[in-house]
Amino acid sequence: MTTMYGIKNCDTIKKARRWLEEHQVEYRFHDYRVDGLDDELLRTFIAELGWEALLNTRGTTWRKLDESVRAGINNADAAAALMLEMPAIIKRPLLCAPGKPMLLGFSDSSYQQFASEV
Repeated sequence: MTTMYGIKNCDTIKKARRWLEEHQVEYRFHDYRVDGLDDELLRTFIAELGWEALLNTRGTTWRKLDESVRAGINNADAAAALMLEMPAIIKRPLLCAPGKPMLLGFSDSSYQQFASEV
């Protein structure tokens, strides 16, 4: 089954969930704040997508960080530690389905392609 990872009050998550429901795509929602995020799962995401793609440097959470903290996020280990501490800094949504490449972010066309392959 497809799993969507994110944070439920995120506007992009709400749009993506609405799209999946309107297109009758079955999925399970994993909220980082409610369901947690462990190092092993995060390392799986980093291995496939890269830490740079996962780190949302355009969001409020990143912008609120002290410049010295931001400057120190320059490798996978530093990024993973920050993402585990502050899951809101992870780009979302992230869709995962067995045997398929992960899909990060939301757009109608990318979801259409993803749903056609599930």
